Amino acid sequence: MTKRTTSKAAMAAAAISALTLAAPAMAHAADQAQDSVSQAIDYRTSVMTVIRWNFKPMGDMLKGKRPFDGAAFARHMQDLESAISMDLLAGFPEDSDEGEDTSAKAEIWMDWEDFEQKFQNLRQQTAELSKAVQSGDRKAIQDRFSEVGKACKVCHKEYKE
Repeated sequence: MTKRTTSKAAMAAAAISALTLAAPAMAHAADQAQDSVSQAIDYRTSVMTVIRWNFKPMGDMLKGKRPFDGAAFARHMQDLESAISMDLLAGFPEDSDEGEDTSAKAEIWMDWEDFEQKFQNLRQQTAELSKAVQSGDRKAIQDRFSEVGKACKVCHKEYKE
């Protein structure tokens, strides 16, 4: 065997060894990335659940499906505002539109600025609803509640399956 052949064989053996050692690390990194995406999806769906948990009974009170209780409405408002103040957008990393546990459309990442703007509008509308709740003016509460609902719907229509 020549020196050149030995050198090539040694390099090939070293490359195979490196790949053999790197493969588990690469697989682990891929698993961690998938875990991160799964956690992001869990996070955003959990925040949405808290939003829905509070928004629905508020709507039921305003629609007469349950008796209006100002104190309960105010508690739901406080929790709704807290949930919407969370960094929900962090729950939407790129490539988190695939999987069984999400109904997010890929369009979110194609027009991130619009998605972000729609979320900021939801925050603004929620802050306005909070002011109306503090005022106690049922007409203002109804009007502002309707605007929060519209802010939710416009985003869901465009960005949710």
